[in-house]
Amino acid sequence: MNLNGIWAIYRFEMARFGRTFWTSLLVPVITTSLYFVVFGSAIGSQMREVSGVPYGAFIVPGMMLLAIFSESILNGSFGIYMPKFTGTIYELLSAPLSPFETVLGYVGAAATKSLVIALIILATAHLFVDLTIVHPFAMIGYLVLICVTFCLFGFVIGIFAKGFEQLQVIPLLIVTPLTFLGGAFYSVMILPEPWRTVTLFNPVVYLINGFRWTFFGTSDVAVAVSLSATFALFAACLIAVTVIFRTGWRLKH
Repeated sequence: MNLNGIWAIYRFEMARFGRTFWTSLLVPVITTSLYFVVFGSAIGSQMREVSGVPYGAFIVPGMMLLAIFSESILNGSFGIYMPKFTGTIYELLSAPLSPFETVLGYVGAAATKSLVIALIILATAHLFVDLTIVHPFAMIGYLVLICVTFCLFGFVIGIFAKGFEQLQVIPLLIVTPLTFLGGAFYSVMILPEPWRTVTLFNPVVYLINGFRWTFFGTSDVAVAVSLSATFALFAACLIAVTVIFRTGWRLKH
C-alpha cells in the first residue's frame, strides 16, 4: 500500500480544513446554541420528555446527524470535485495510487473533518443539557460509520457534478428534508397513521434511531434494523465508488 500517497492526499485536504478551522469551529457552536434556544426552550417547554428522555437531550443525536450529513457530503464532494475543476484529476489518475488508496485519502480526510464537527456539537450540547451516553463505544463506532458512509456518498456526488451548483442539490433538496422528516427532533411514534408508516420508508429514520439508541438505549425501531440499514447504505456507496473507478465514468472523460 502506498502510505506516502495516501498521507499526501490526506494532509493536503486537512490543510484546506486548517485554513478555515476557526470558522468551521464557530459555525457549529452558534448553530447548536440556536437549536437549543429554539427547540430546547420553545418546544421543550411544551414537551418535557420523549420516550422517558428529557427533550433537550433527546434532540442532541438528531442535531449531530443533521450537521454530519451536510458536512460529510460537502467535504467528500468538494475534495474530488476540485481536481476535476482544475484539471489535476489526470495527474491523480496517473499517480502510483490504486483507486482504494485514492478514496482512502480523500474520504479519510473528509470523515475526519466531519468527526471534529460532530464532537464540537456534542461538547456544545453539554453546556445546555445533562447528557449521559449509555453506549459510548457504540456511539463512536456508529458515528464513524455514518461519517464514512456520507463522505463516500459525497465523493460520488463530486464525481457526478458538472458545476458547483450541483454539489448542493442533493444535500439541500433531498438529505436535509429527509433528516427533518426522519425524527431528528421528534419521535416518529407520535405521528398518527398513515404518516407513521410512511415515515418508515425514509432511510434516515433508521440512521437517526440507531444513533439515538447509542445515547439513551431507546429507539423507535429495532436496533438491528437500524444497523442493517446503515451498513446497506455504506455498501451501496462503496459499490458506486468501485464502479466509477473501474469504468472511469466522469473521471476520464
